[in-house]
Amino acid sequence: MTGTKPPGRGWPRAAGLLGVVLATSIVQPGVLIAVPLLALLGAHGLRGTGAVTAALLATLILATGARDGVWYAERAWSVLIGGGFLALTMVVPGWRLSSRALGAVAGAAAVAGGILAVRTDAWGSLDAAISGGVRASADQTLATLATLNGGEPASPAMVSAFHQVAETQAAVFPAMIALASMAALGVAWWIRTRLVGEGDQGLGPLRDFRFNDHLVWFLIGGLVLLFAQWGDALARVGSNALVFMGALYMLRGAAVFVFISGSLSLFGYVTVLVGLVVAAPVLMGMAVLIGVGDTWLDLRSRIRERTA
Repeated sequence: MTGTKPPGRGWPRAAGLLGVVLATSIVQPGVLIAVPLLALLGAHGLRGTGAVTAALLATLILATGARDGVWYAERAWSVLIGGGFLALTMVVPGWRLSSRALGAVAGAAAVAGGILAVRTDAWGSLDAAISGGVRASADQTLATLATLNGGEPASPAMVSAFHQVAETQAAVFPAMIALASMAALGVAWWIRTRLVGEGDQGLGPLRDFRFNDHLVWFLIGGLVLLFAQWGDALARVGSNALVFMGALYMLRGAAVFVFISGSLSLFGYVTVLVGLVVAAPVLMGMAVLIGVGDTWLDLRSRIRERTA
């Protein structure tokens, strides 16, 4: 994506992507940003105090944590997405940021999938470790809430809801990591453009967000796998495909809405936030439908033609 606004207005986009990383990351979010950032800065050359400081902080992030299987796995994954993103940036610099990020994640998933297909025991161990971590995090959150409430345990309904969310996250953690990785690549790219003196516009506006229209078949394939009842393993693959593509199409639908409305005022953003709190499934579903419809109708191009 290429920014069109004057310098100095790119940080809200970076902050929004950072929020996505923090909200969707099952693994350490700092690692997802640190490795691609190191790769990008290393390719450009560590020039200036800011770049050197950022590289040192990224290295410190990578060195922290208990060195278990997940510790190595999340760093290996970050190397794959960071290397893929750097390669695409060098080979096809004209691609949109979203296309390069999506291509890097797809390539990393293909490599990781090939390795795990050969070593099925590795996938079982990784799945159990990450799923166990998600469940432990839910239990820790419930314990913290109980402490803040004077030792009074949460209601059975709340406990059940937390456990249900944890089970869902454990089932679709590959999709969530993929989404967090795309957002992390955007954050790393924005930091890189700032540090190397290329301005504040490393991230383009939401209204221009789009991706290859043929990816709709990935969404359709996910639906088929989920509802065809060909086994739990394929159903899980389908659910992950739906979560990943559903999130991308939801963002694409939001981009179409912002394009049509021109821009949102502060009141508009507050209204959207309130709507997400009150009727999140409805708004999210509408955004997905608009995004999918844009695949065939190309709504933004039609509007440009009519207003030209």
